[in-house]
Amino acid sequence: MIALERRPAPSAVWRWATPPLAVLLTMVAGGAMFAALGQDPLVAIRTIFWDPLFAEQFASYARPQLLVKAGPLILIAIGLAMGFRAGVWNIGAEGQYIVGAICGAAAGLALYPADTRLILPLMALAGALGGWAWAMIPALLRTRFGTNEILVSLLLVYVAEQLVAAMALGPLRNPDGGGFPGSRNLARWDSSANPELIVGTGMHWGVVAAFIAVIAAHVMFTRHLAGFQIRLMGEAPRAARFGGVRAGRLVILCFGVSGALAGLAGLFEVTGPAGQLNIDFGAGYGFTAIIVAFLGRLHPIGILLAGLLMALTYIGGELAQLTLGLPAAAIQAFQGMLLFFLLGVDVFTNYRLRLGRRRIA
Repeated sequence: MIALERRPAPSAVWRWATPPLAVLLTMVAGGAMFAALGQDPLVAIRTIFWDPLFAEQFASYARPQLLVKAGPLILIAIGLAMGFRAGVWNIGAEGQYIVGAICGAAAGLALYPADTRLILPLMALAGALGGWAWAMIPALLRTRFGTNEILVSLLLVYVAEQLVAAMALGPLRNPDGGGFPGSRNLARWDSSANPELIVGTGMHWGVVAAFIAVIAAHVMFTRHLAGFQIRLMGEAPRAARFGGVRAGRLVILCFGVSGALAGLAGLFEVTGPAGQLNIDFGAGYGFTAIIVAFLGRLHPIGILLAGLLMALTYIGGELAQLTLGLPAAAIQAFQGMLLFFLLGVDVFTNYRLRLGRRRIA
């Protein structure tokens, strides 16, 4: 008989070794999948992880894209990590990302064609407030009525997707666009544009915000009382209650911060790389950020590294589709394998396998 036995003291070394092991297992399983699709697995893995950074014919384009893709992933994952540490499961960051983009774009378009440097900061504030307000729906429903925040936050993603489609076809549609869905191109309007700060690096204000969020989260988790309370609530809820921690306030805090950061990520995306709102604005960053948060062990520095790795799979995946003809679904499955293997290997952080004979009563 095979049984799982809880470890009395989980190994810290094993805990940090599981992400690299999960990546290795993902490469093995992904290679088998690529082989089944008729591709050389070694070539496919090299195309995803090596060529975007070191192949001369691709690096000039791919290297700047690394920060462009990693910025929103890191920004959203930092907010999610706060909640996950506290046992608060915000699965709807994608919806908060979309609503933040809608609110930020609406604030800017309401002032079009004004020419002032205050417009982008105003849009950033509106984007953060939009994401925060959307996150408050599952937060308040949980604290006031005891609803399941996983289901509520997830279902709100589909509401947000319908909302952005309605905005792109209605109030925010470009009046000079000839009837085509989508807003004005915000990246071409100087007052709302979010261009590269250092040419050729991919560094824009969204990436700067992501780095600031990493530093702020690290300080909070290691130096601030709120960080201790979040950890206590996640690891020992009963002890947290006896210690005077107000669970409802922490739920509101975690949802609010994660929603605001997701909204900011949406705003910086719509004013930079995406450029405009359209009917399919959502890029899946909110869901991929969940993988980034867990791959980074819910630690700010780990999330920074995991975000860069996941961004590399985005860029390498696009390159594999272009040069090898791999389907997009295969790349998405490859990314999903990473979370699957991470969670699977994580079991052995807290449990060990025991082999023995079944006892007969």
